[in-house]
Amino acid sequence: MTAPIERADAARNRLRILDAARHLLATDGFAELSLDAVAKEAGVGVGTVYRRFHNRPGLVYALIEDNETRFQEAFTRHCEDEAPSAHDRLRTFLHGMADLVDDNRELLLLAEASAPAGRYRSAPFRRHHEQIVGMVTELAPGADAPYLADLLLMAYTPGLFDHQRTERGWDVDRIKRGLDALITGIGAAEAADQRSS
Repeated sequence: MTAPIERADAARNRLRILDAARHLLATDGFAELSLDAVAKEAGVGVGTVYRRFHNRPGLVYALIEDNETRFQEAFTRHCEDEAPSAHDRLRTFLHGMADLVDDNRELLLLAEASAPAGRYRSAPFRRHHEQIVGMVTELAPGADAPYLADLLLMAYTPGLFDHQRTERGWDVDRIKRGLDALITGIGAAEAADQRSS
């Protein structure tokens, strides 16, 4: 059974609402985000926003999923245009994830606070894990790819990522350099295993 096709006017309203929510987050911060304010910013009725998203957490998760969709589309375009190696694909993916988490820290922190273990059961986490497993397997066929995917994804735990950015004062480039070191280490371990076998 396929999902119903969204009406064109409903799709337009959804995009207007999500864009308005992003604008409010960028200008006023999460504390000021309300469905009433989003409706006013989007130029739609409050009822339209409530019917579509029900409450603020519903809007937050819709924003997270929409941002995830944009990330996946950009990654797919990169792979189609550049035909990168497994190493470069993994590096591009992890760097893109760092930017995605940094851009959505407030939203992700709220989601983490409302359901601390929910992240691991979410569709985006499962999708990311599967993608990383595939790239690690290609980069290092002898590695325990599912375990390494878990370790790599730990870098994006919202509370840890926010702590690194705010308390430690690390910029995103530093985090990306650390991820690069992990990728290089995975490849080097695989090469060493092959030489010793």
